[in-house]
Amino acid sequence: MRSLETNDWVILNSIIYKIYTTEDFDGMRRELLEQLKMVEDFDSADFYLASAEDGKSLSNGVTYNCEENLCRVYEEMDYSRGIMLGGKALIYRETDIISDEARVQTEYYQKVYKPNNWHFALQMILARNKKFLGVITFYRTIGKDDFQYNDIFLLDMLKEHLSYRLEQHRNEEENGDKLTITDAVEKYHLTRREHTILQMLLGGEENAVVCEELAISPNTLKKHICNIYCKLGISNRIQMFKMIREKE
Repeated sequence: MRSLETNDWVILNSIIYKIYTTEDFDGMRRELLEQLKMVEDFDSADFYLASAEDGKSLSNGVTYNCEENLCRVYEEMDYSRGIMLGGKALIYRETDIISDEARVQTEYYQKVYKPNNWHFALQMILARNKKFLGVITFYRTIGKDDFQYNDIFLLDMLKEHLSYRLEQHRNEEENGDKLTITDAVEKYHLTRREHTILQMLLGGEENAVVCEELAISPNTLKKHICNIYCKLGISNRIQMFKMIREKE
């Protein structure tokens, strides 16, 4: 296990502090890669987010010393897709999942690594609550040794902090234009009963459960839901979730 020097700890503490306090999210990611260069030996790096649309493709990349258009074809690297989408934060070397001999024969290696003079790579998968959130890849140029356990050990201390910040950023983006339940009740003049039903529906309760807890018939519940939808100007539950936050 790596014994960190005092200066390493100072830099790591600074990185963790900035992960949480830097308001400019993309600026935080760029600065992260620059600061990591002081404690990790890599020549290039890229940091991609999971697409908000499907949670599987990659988007909004920031890079360190590499061409962004070449890094985008990372999605074609099928031998690591299962690990990336597994919903678990982890760090691994590419050579841990595919032999170096087989890796250099892949189309991805020929299209991405060779033009950039890269050979080895270390990947940090960021995930939280079983959701893939992003991936950072660190590259070493041809002629350098592969990444070692010490490199993984250092990055391992950051992966949970980064995963938490990415999850918070995702939630902020998803909820940025949404109304709270209270706001919706006040803005659209929902009754007390409609407020209760809206809250239960947003909490994921099934219609049968709502009927049982409120001691109302299915037809009465349908009338309340129709009134709620009419007041909100929507026509289904999916639109309701897109319009209103599930929590205050």
